[in-house]
Amino acid sequence: MTVQFRLLGDVEAHVRGQPIGIGYPQLRCVLAVLLVEANHAVSVDQLVDRVWGDRRLPRNPRAAVQHSMTLLRSALSGAADVAITRKPPRCYQLDVEPETVDFHRFRRLVEDGRAADDDARAAALLEQALTLWCGEPFAGLTSPWLESTRATLILHRHEARLDLADVRLRLGLHAALLPDLAAWTAKNALDERLACQFMTALYRSGRPAEALDHYQRVRGRLADELGTDPSPPLRRLHEQVLAADPALAAPTVRSGPATVPVTVPRHLPAQPLFFTGRTRELADLDTALGKDDADDSVPISVIGGIGGIGKTWLALHWAYRHLDRFPDGQLYVNMRGFDPAAQPMPAETVVRVFLDALGVAPAAVPLDLDAQIGLYRSLVAGKKMLIFLDNAADTSQVAALLPGSPTCTALVTSRRHLSGLVAAHGARFLSLDRMTDQEAYRLLARHLGDDRLTAQPGVATELLSCCGGLPLAISMVGARATRNADFPLTVLADELRDQSGVLNALDTSDDLVSLRAVFSWSYRALSAGAAAVFKALGLAPGTDTCLHAIASLTALPTARARTCLRELEQAHLVGQHAAGRYRMHDLVRLYARERAHQDNPPAATTDALRRLVDFYLHTAHTADQVLDPHRDPIRIGTPADGCAFTTIEDEPAAMRWLATEFRNLLTVQELAARQGWHTPGWQVAWTLDTFFRRRGNYHDAVRAWRAGVASADRMSDTATQTLARRRLGNACGGLGLHAEALRHLRHALAVSEKTGDALGQAHAHATLGGVWEVRGDDRRALEHALPALRLYQDLDLPVWVAWTHGQVGWHQAKSGLYPQARTHCEAALALARRHRDRELEATTVDSLGYIAHHTGRLGQALDHYRQALALLRELGHDYNEVDTLDRLGQTYRALGHDDLAGATWRRAVQLCQSQQRADVAGRIQRQLDVLRQEQRAPAAQVSRT
Repeated sequence: MTVQFRLLGDVEAHVRGQPIGIGYPQLRCVLAVLLVEANHAVSVDQLVDRVWGDRRLPRNPRAAVQHSMTLLRSALSGAADVAITRKPPRCYQLDVEPETVDFHRFRRLVEDGRAADDDARAAALLEQALTLWCGEPFAGLTSPWLESTRATLILHRHEARLDLADVRLRLGLHAALLPDLAAWTAKNALDERLACQFMTALYRSGRPAEALDHYQRVRGRLADELGTDPSPPLRRLHEQVLAADPALAAPTVRSGPATVPVTVPRHLPAQPLFFTGRTRELADLDTALGKDDADDSVPISVIGGIGGIGKTWLALHWAYRHLDRFPDGQLYVNMRGFDPAAQPMPAETVVRVFLDALGVAPAAVPLDLDAQIGLYRSLVAGKKMLIFLDNAADTSQVAALLPGSPTCTALVTSRRHLSGLVAAHGARFLSLDRMTDQEAYRLLARHLGDDRLTAQPGVATELLSCCGGLPLAISMVGARATRNADFPLTVLADELRDQSGVLNALDTSDDLVSLRAVFSWSYRALSAGAAAVFKALGLAPGTDTCLHAIASLTALPTARARTCLRELEQAHLVGQHAAGRYRMHDLVRLYARERAHQDNPPAATTDALRRLVDFYLHTAHTADQVLDPHRDPIRIGTPADGCAFTTIEDEPAAMRWLATEFRNLLTVQELAARQGWHTPGWQVAWTLDTFFRRRGNYHDAVRAWRAGVASADRMSDTATQTLARRRLGNACGGLGLHAEALRHLRHALAVSEKTGDALGQAHAHATLGGVWEVRGDDRRALEHALPALRLYQDLDLPVWVAWTHGQVGWHQAKSGLYPQARTHCEAALALARRHRDRELEATTVDSLGYIAHHTGRLGQALDHYRQALALLRELGHDYNEVDTLDRLGQTYRALGHDDLAGATWRRAVQLCQSQQRADVAGRIQRQLDVLRQEQRAPAAQVSRT
């Protein structure tokens, strides 16, 4: 752009970076008017009115305007992209790119900042907008129109600064923001939104007393100067500060939704510390995965070879060398293709892991596997990402997980050739052989040092010959020799030689040639406690195991288990990939499993597994009770002796533990079924119910309850079978499997009616009402909610009565029965608060907002919706927040607060995008589009007058 205009300060024009003279004030006023109305015609009469206002007019105003146009055209003659044209009848128009005028650029940046998808981008746009201000708009110029426009602009700037402060507070920048807020507050003592921001920054900076003092000062000035009380938001903030409300705590800084984060997964395991050699193979990978811009295929490489040969090490080393090629992230998963303790991980499980890593909320995951794969490929399309599928079993396991975008790179390791990937997808196959003698020697030297090896060259050669060129074996030998640094290497070689002779005769698997000897040699060097832990870990299902689970599995005190694990780490038999979480190489696990079955009596193995199942079941039950203390209790009995289950204190800790362990819990559920332990088989599903509902994770809920029903059907307890089918029906309803949901729920209702189980009938009716609600049939939902309410009342179950009052009230409200709905919702709210059920309180207050809106009480609706939002955000219910935001926006719209409606709907759309709820996002976006069209229409009309 060759020209730049400034209105936010002195009225100036710059052509190719050089200022040009505009002349006297009147001429600058004319230019300012034309620039404000850039690309729109302005009549001569409007120009005269806006430039001269109530001042004395020139003798011939039209001639004065025409003369001004001549002077401006002359001044701007060097700017080829600017033109002043005459438009009939008696109008002038300045044609220019709006981005060259700071006035228009400011407005565009502010609008983009408010609509930005994430807070970091919003902050950058708003900051850029505010840096355009160089002083008072139209500095030194005056007329009534200019004064009015100036005041409006200053107000817009003030609002943009407030918006930016809100964004910075959400980003956790309260400490840096505090000095500016203090100075700004001193100049705007009655601005209540600013007061809220200043109090929030003070509170988060550890100065709650000052926040309370500021509230009292604002309250006093409002009373003295305006005769009013503080607004509801300011009063609520004051109450939160007094109560030290956890919701006021500084947020965890996120890069994204919700505000929509741009999730950048960094899933690669740690870089191999002692990687050595493989120069030719690394060069081959560079060639295979090098990107030719003319090639639109996905670069795919398969690294094949026997277990322990170093496939994963090679792939990881290559990936870390080329991290700059993958700025958008790296997805990694161990496909467990040859795991002795578990089945290979199916594609549907892996794609769910990937979607979670890419920021997709569980409730937003499509039902159909093909749709899930399509969503995954859409999210990585156009991104420079590495997809690392480690330890694949066969082509069918990984084909669906390959990205479709040529900007991505796929790296696969397997003990098989995977010729299907080569033939169908153009993958390059790299066969990894044993290390050369020189490479093996260098790897051992990395562990022990050159001096120690050169001092006994023949012994080093013998040690390496026992390792067969396998990096895993060499590393274990190096770890053993490092631990026994005072031993001559000859002692270690003699011991390994003796053990090799026995075990090599037993080897029947190519994957374990020489490795059994190394494993046994490392195992024999362990203390008795570490050896017991090693064998127990071979039995554990799942991809990794936490310290407390290991303590339960071994019946050891936690401190003793930690000591034994440290010994196993030093021997390279176990890796601690995250704090307190341990896993084994699958060949090491195979050996540990063999040792456990060889050395331990079957009863001891059974007892260990039972303690592990009890650890997961009892800890999950504790977490579930924290999340929902009002659920009907179940009896899970006493944990087995030696089980050290974890006690969980609060909701955040419960959610974190379940989010980390729920996949292990599902695996433990399968273990219990294989062992014939049917009671924990359905109880594990029960303990996960609340967690899955809060996350909207109905996919795994259906999986858990299908297994739960299978376990319950093997028992003779009709009540348990009915309960399991009822919960499966609820999960199916949440997932959209309505026919299956209704089948299970009707069966549960029929059994409960036949056996006279009133509580079972009530639960079945309530759940059926929820399924019909999801299907959009409030009349049918009400037909089940009402009998459920009567049954709960007869049974005198106040918490269930409260929930069902809320359910009945909502269905009545949706059916237009507002007086009845309000009665039920008020009863639900009173009971919810009495029993401190915040989730029910949030949903009921939202329902009351809906009723208030549809009965003309719009102010009351606003208060209800704001209360509901505050509660939902405390609980972390982003999924439910969308609906409340949508309804709040509709109330703002009905009140004529279009700016607030737009901001609220934009926030709802952002949340929908983070949850991949395209249908809801589209519906709300259409409301935004209508709002914007209506806002533009009056502006366009004014510009034509």
